[in-house]
Amino acid sequence: MPDDFAIDVKGMTKRFGEHTVVNKIDLQVPTGDIYGFLGPNGSGKTTFIRMLCGLLRPDAGSGTCLGYDVIRDSESIKKQVGYMTQRFSFYEDLTIAENLDFVARMYGMKDRPQLVKKSIEELGLADRANQLAGELSGGWKQRMALAACLIHSPKLLLLDEPTAGVDPKARRDFWEHIHRLAAKGLTFLITTHYMDEAERCHRLAYISNGDLLTHGTVKEVVDQAGLTTWLVHGPNVIELADKLRVKPAVQQAVAFGSELHVSGDNAVALDEAIAPFRVAPYRWEKIPSGMEDVFIHLMDKSKDKPAS
Repeated sequence: MPDDFAIDVKGMTKRFGEHTVVNKIDLQVPTGDIYGFLGPNGSGKTTFIRMLCGLLRPDAGSGTCLGYDVIRDSESIKKQVGYMTQRFSFYEDLTIAENLDFVARMYGMKDRPQLVKKSIEELGLADRANQLAGELSGGWKQRMALAACLIHSPKLLLLDEPTAGVDPKARRDFWEHIHRLAAKGLTFLITTHYMDEAERCHRLAYISNGDLLTHGTVKEVVDQAGLTTWLVHGPNVIELADKLRVKPAVQQAVAFGSELHVSGDNAVALDEAIAPFRVAPYRWEKIPSGMEDVFIHLMDKSKDKPAS
């Protein structure tokens, strides 16, 4: 692949009628990377993913996915990509083994019994291989869906909010599998709303109203936001937050348990705005901005721009 990018696209655009859902997005994803794709609901994330894997034809743009042209070679791309949807999309009245065999049959794979057995063992499904999919918990359904995505040995996995509705332990196990696979050279593009998951990615991109607002490593994305954040300790922080939010320089005043995060992208103006409140019984401490602070900042910033 040129320059070792699994995905290398420019100007990717998709319109439905007069509404532009994805607007001239450029994106490069190195091979073996776990790339987080963030943004509010309806921002265009899923549409962009579907264009990459050949399920939707772009209205404009060019580039490659796994070395194939995203416009001309969509059928070739589909054979090399695994796509895991947010909703469980397998047969609940079939067992895990039967579902995986069905997927292997759809891909025209040879030696299906061996492939199914290998997939079941690698994802830790052996004890449940003969259990009906409809009887599985959310975490086990997710693990089975991942096994199905991998059965044809793809080079790229596109995962659309794969851990929605899954308990924290299952989410952690899932991410351990993802990192093991990435270490072997598999590339991931993952949409998520969980900030702890975003921080597990090698790189991130944030999209809103179809526009790519920022991208890079977690540190680069945080630095690009230019936020200054204060942590406030003290009583009745909700009442304090209400007083702070009316200040133009205070772009966020968000409760985190019994503490408050106060943020703004103009450090001098923010210092002036909070000065009258930096008195007992409150204790103020400047802290590095986190991904959640940045995520909320970008969401609020994008509201000022009307959807195209």
